[in-house]
Parts: sequence; structure tokens; C-alpha cells
Amino acid sequence: MLELFFLVGFVAMLLVTGISLLGVLAALLAAAAFMLLGGLFAVVFKLLPWLILAVVGVWIYRSMQKPQIRRY
Repeated sequence: MLELFFLVGFVAMLLVTGISLLGVLAALLAAAAFMLLGGLFAVVFKLLPWLILAVVGVWIYRSMQKPQIRRY
């Protein structure tokens, strides 16, 4: 909901200050790309401990398995 308020306020301020509609669309595209990249980085940092835990778990599991004898 806050993202919608930000979007409406952003467009309103650009239009009130006299920016053309093409400039508003370009600014919206740039802001959307910036927020998308910021959100992706936030998700990666939020999930990083779980990814590390999964890697450590697989490493421990593989170290406990005895080596398989390959039969060709």
C-alpha cells in the first residue's frame, strides 16, 4: 500500500512541477528499475543465512557418506 502512495505522490509532484508526461514516464521507469534492484538485493541478504545453512548441510551430509565404488 505504501508503494502505491509513493507512486501517486511521485507522479503528482512531477506533474505539478511542470515535468512533461514523457519525463514522468521516464522517471517512473527509472524509479521502478531502481526499486526492483533494491528489492532483489534485500531478498538476497534476507535469505543469505538460509543459503549458507543449506550449503553447510549438504557439505556435512556428503562428508559422512562413504565413497561409492564405481562399476564400469
